Amino acid sequence: MSEPPLLPVLISSARLRLVLVTPADAADMRAGRHQDRWHPDYPRRDDVDAAAMAREGDTWGPRHVVLGVQAVGSIGCFGPPVDGETEVGYGLVEAARGAGVATEALRALVAETDRAGVRLRAAVAPQNRASLRVLAACGFTELRGGDEDGNLVMARPLPATLP
Repeated sequence: MSEPPLLPVLISSARLRLVLVTPADAADMRAGRHQDRWHPDYPRRDDVDAAAMAREGDTWGPRHVVLGVQAVGSIGCFGPPVDGETEVGYGLVEAARGAGVATEALRALVAETDRAGVRLRAAVAPQNRASLRVLAACGFTELRGGDEDGNLVMARPLPATLP
């Protein structure tokens, strides 16, 4: 079996930097230690859970969503791709919501996973309209049904021509 492709260590967009969560960051998050470069409401419980997947050198793991100089959320894959696909998750502190930050972060990540030839899927609660809008805006058009937790599972087809 071949090794999965690597994603860039740093992924950027017009306003954001998607910075890998280091093992030291993950330890701080789990221990409740706050870093100055984090928004006062970051990390959220979901960010701490995602940080448990951080591994040194794993570019498919969780990333801080950095707006300006502060981490305001997290985004990342739930591990390297298997059979050309992996799951993505994301979330923001309340203060960063509603300004297109989640859409911009996911678009930046999608651009890199497309270059790597990897499909993304996401699970979202059916009542989470904001997240459903983000997924739709980022090309998640394939509905695969539900998962065991009652979430909708959506996937993003790879573009016909890769960049």
